[in-house]
Amino acid sequence: MEKTQKIALVTGGSRGLGRSSAIALSRKGFDVIVTYHSRREEAESVVKEIEANGQKAAALQLDAGDVAAFEQFASRLSDILKEKWNTEHFDVLINNAGFGVHASLADTTEEQFDSLVNVHLKGVFFLTQKLISSISDHGRIINVSTGLTRFALEGYGAYAAIKGAVEILTRYMAKEWGSRGIRVNAIAPGAIATDFRGGAVRDNKRLNDFIGSQTALGRVGEADDIGGLVASLCTDEMGWVNAQRIEASGGMFL
Repeated sequence: MEKTQKIALVTGGSRGLGRSSAIALSRKGFDVIVTYHSRREEAESVVKEIEANGQKAAALQLDAGDVAAFEQFASRLSDILKEKWNTEHFDVLINNAGFGVHASLADTTEEQFDSLVNVHLKGVFFLTQKLISSISDHGRIINVSTGLTRFALEGYGAYAAIKGAVEILTRYMAKEWGSRGIRVNAIAPGAIATDFRGGAVRDNKRLNDFIGSQTALGRVGEADDIGGLVASLCTDEMGWVNAQRIEASGGMFL
């Protein structure tokens, strides 16, 4: 029997932008599988909220920076797709999992740099490579980048450079998998009031006010500002948008 229900996989879906994206997708009729690194209880809470929206959901553990573990993750994903959905394929991959490092170029350590590469670049590259055969034709892939690839703030050089590589990778993914009707885009959030980097944007009033003063819409972003964009990009109405970097910053540093 042909699968008709759309299924999305959101990495780093237990909190922040991933959580908001997962819930927004469920409101648009997607079933959702979220991954979490260590926050199982928070991931299970997301699952319950998605189910309350009338959709099926599941949570799987994943270390997005451990490429050696991707084979086992793919096997567990295959099992849950068969058990819960009676299918071998899913439709949407949101490469969201990540973290930030705030350090000057002079002070960034090799360990910090490598950890960023492992999660944000190697993780995105090799997890997508591992899962691409399980993504349905005419599926969607969204890679999360950052507004920091357009504007520069001291202390984010390594993070932004690696996200810049993700934006280039996005175009190559769109090129190579376009023959299957798979479209691939990158979203680039501006400053968002989440617990990213210790919740600095959310909790530091001086920083929050400064960013708001430098944003055309007069405030910092909220997670739901990004989750709604992610979900919308996965709909058929946005089907001709492909290989793009889409910034969602409210107009920062124009």
